[in-house]
Amino acid sequence: MLILLAGVFGIHIIGIIILLVATIDNAWWMTDVISTDVWARWIQTSGVWNLTDLPTGSHYPQDYLQAVQASSILACIFSIIGIFVFVAQLFTLEKGKRFTISAGFQLLACLCIMIAAAIYTDRFHLDENDGWYGHCFILAWIAFAITLISSIIYFVLRKKTA
Repeated sequence: MLILLAGVFGIHIIGIIILLVATIDNAWWMTDVISTDVWARWIQTSGVWNLTDLPTGSHYPQDYLQAVQASSILACIFSIIGIFVFVAQLFTLEKGKRFTISAGFQLLACLCIMIAAAIYTDRFHLDENDGWYGHCFILAWIAFAITLISSIIYFVLRKKTA
């Protein structure tokens, strides 16, 4: 049982790391000379990368951008709270109630990162044909899968009282 709990803890830590990288790093949308994330845009001019603000206008709606930013941050916060609750539940709750709160926080993190990635997919870079989704966008969807799996594992690990 201890090895199983260590494995679940490891999956949760990996999920947190992937969530943080997807939220912080600068590669949600890429071209040969542009790297865009949810916070700023890097443009390469004369071989030098320069940080610029994100574009404004109808093709880059600010309200949706703020929803993506907020959802990404909330996913990180919920997952980090979930790991602390997981450790606390090991020592404080009886068998029938363990891991339920951790599962809830992981499920919230899963939903938040899914919302962020889905909004970004649906609302941004629709008319741009020369770019591709970067590694942070892909990591966001991987984090969605990991947090969903982690949430399911927590619900399954919940022991029934005899």
